[in-house]
Amino acid sequence: MKFDLHTHHERCGHATGTIRDYIEAGIKNGLQVIGISDHSPYFASSVDREQPGIAMAKSEFARYVDEVLKLKEEYRGRIDVLLGVESDFFPEVTDVYRKVYEQYPFDYIIGSVHLSGGVSIFNRKRWNGLTDRQKVEQKELYYDLIDQSARSGMFQILGHIDAMRGFYPAFSDIQTDAIDRTLQTIAKYDIAIEINTSGKTKDCGGWYPIDEILERALHFGVQVSFGSDAHVPSRVGDDWDEVAARLKEIGFREWVYYKEKQKQVVPL
Repeated sequence: MKFDLHTHHERCGHATGTIRDYIEAGIKNGLQVIGISDHSPYFASSVDREQPGIAMAKSEFARYVDEVLKLKEEYRGRIDVLLGVESDFFPEVTDVYRKVYEQYPFDYIIGSVHLSGGVSIFNRKRWNGLTDRQKVEQKELYYDLIDQSARSGMFQILGHIDAMRGFYPAFSDIQTDAIDRTLQTIAKYDIAIEINTSGKTKDCGGWYPIDEILERALHFGVQVSFGSDAHVPSRVGDDWDEVAARLKEIGFREWVYYKEKQKQVVPL
């Protein structure tokens, strides 16, 4: 059983291809399940499309859901198409997002922190001139947001939980116990983390999260899922077999996906 729950398409403004293109790529690459999970609009913004090129417009969201649901029916029997969304997490406006999501029949929602301290986690300049203590503070702020996202009850999966290392590989060397604290919260609230293979496209290389975090996740009883985070159809299911093999080496015996927000366990 092969699945990929993290895919984007042209609506977000920085991916190429239609939803159909990603579904067809999933079939071509041997998937039985594909989740469509484009970036959520900035629902708390006063404008329809905050930051074009990052996320879809609010006015597109209902059309997005409708298109996925129609394609789910069209491809029934060939591949299981799941309705998802990758949601930004802003603790000050969680109720705004929650009320929108309650209106739609999502199979799952991925919660991802993309802004920490008001700055993109992928901004290379955010680390310039920081002392070692300040770097620790930045890492702990990031993991506090992930911890809060786990506690929010909004998500089934948490996305790329060490993606702040994407363009700053030294992020992994910053020492703090914040990761362990966050993993314990994730386990307590029975949320999965994804192995996200898009890290290979960034300066850090490899996948999110690093093996050390996966080992700690296993220790605390955190379950794992899979997402390519594909922004081009050719990356759908990317490195599936390699990830499965590595998880087995670490000691995992299963991973999960979600359908109608119910956990589906898949043996490794």
